[in-house]
Amino acid sequence: MKTFLTYIAFVCSMTVMAQQTPASKQTKDIAIIGATAHIGNGNTINNSTIILSEGKIVNIVDGDVVKLNLTNVDVINAGGKHVYPGFILPNSTMGLVEIDAVKASDDEKEMGAWNPHIRSLIAYNAESKVVETLRPNGVLIGQITPQGGRISGTSSIVQFDAWNWEDAAIKVDDAIHLNWPSNFSSSHAFFSNTRTGISANEKYDAQIKEIETYFKNAIAYSNGDKQPVNLPFAALENIFKGTQKLFIHVNEEKGIIDAVNFMKTFQLNNVVIVGAKEAYKTAGILKENNIAVVLNRVHSLPDSDDNDYNLPYKTARLLVNQGVTVCLDSSGDMERMSSRNLPFYAGTTVTYGLSKEQALQLITLNAAKVLGIDNEYGSLEKGKSATLFISEGDALDMKTNNISHAFIDGRQISLETHQTELWKRYSKKLKN
Repeated sequence: MKTFLTYIAFVCSMTVMAQQTPASKQTKDIAIIGATAHIGNGNTINNSTIILSEGKIVNIVDGDVVKLNLTNVDVINAGGKHVYPGFILPNSTMGLVEIDAVKASDDEKEMGAWNPHIRSLIAYNAESKVVETLRPNGVLIGQITPQGGRISGTSSIVQFDAWNWEDAAIKVDDAIHLNWPSNFSSSHAFFSNTRTGISANEKYDAQIKEIETYFKNAIAYSNGDKQPVNLPFAALENIFKGTQKLFIHVNEEKGIIDAVNFMKTFQLNNVVIVGAKEAYKTAGILKENNIAVVLNRVHSLPDSDDNDYNLPYKTARLLVNQGVTVCLDSSGDMERMSSRNLPFYAGTTVTYGLSKEQALQLITLNAAKVLGIDNEYGSLEKGKSATLFISEGDALDMKTNNISHAFIDGRQISLETHQTELWKRYSKKLKN
């Protein structure tokens, strides 16, 4: 037993040693010159000069038009390269699960159906081995979101280079997540996600009624003397005030329409639709009610035999063309390890109708707007956080996304991970 415990302690110490130390606070001004700056709002500057100071972008200009004094500034010559805002990953369980098969490392959901008071942030593991794999592809910010139940709990927004969840937090308790009932019930093959049959959900109306009753009771509690204290009902108060967002997870056309009607009934003015596989059928309603969409993973299969085979690839374009604010997530099978591919999901939408700058907006400024952090993040603008990176090529292209520098709030972060360490180790072996 003693030998075994010694071994476990050794493994744990090696794990800690392998973790990259978060970067120190920016102490000297930095200038990035010569790169093509992709602002994140649809615009570009071909020969940009960007000045970072005390964690902020204090200047961004066209180097062909304006010459800035770079005395006493550390200069990064990025001629021929590209600068992007840090990519933003919404609706993610990143840092809530380390190893799926190890129950003790899985903290993405709580028991019970109604958990608006459960906070994902305090379960977030800033030292997750999976988190560090996002940074080399430019994914620097994420919305950590609980799962399960009818109301999963409260998400928070973090940056991906921190000692702990307190250091990581950008926006605490940004939204509560409601899982809307499905109109259909489906059966699956044993040990498979393949659906073998679909039928109408006979409990759908009763489930909607249950949600409405729960919200009515929460409103009554909010307007009463609040005794005895009811933590779940109290957690919904900011939803009714409009100071906190309600993310409704729903995919089907009827479900989306019913969710919008629910929003109107309860006068909720800060709602986002998540998943939204059939949102293209309701784009007019979403636009009319100023409802943004977090679109389910682009690299997926259509749900129906009647759908176009490429529907998941072009849904973003169908919504954008109708004026709906859209961003992308990575939810689905193997979600956390696939999250590093977020820029390539955006790149796929270019093939199916969006321009590159429109596609970039899906994972930068649009995502920041949906999460309510666009005053600080999501675009390369004067006064905003210096959260950005330099790529040697097109960051939405798997072949040329090769990041040389990355910054979070002006701190130059490490791009090394346990994967890059192994790659370097075995590359040398093959050369020998």
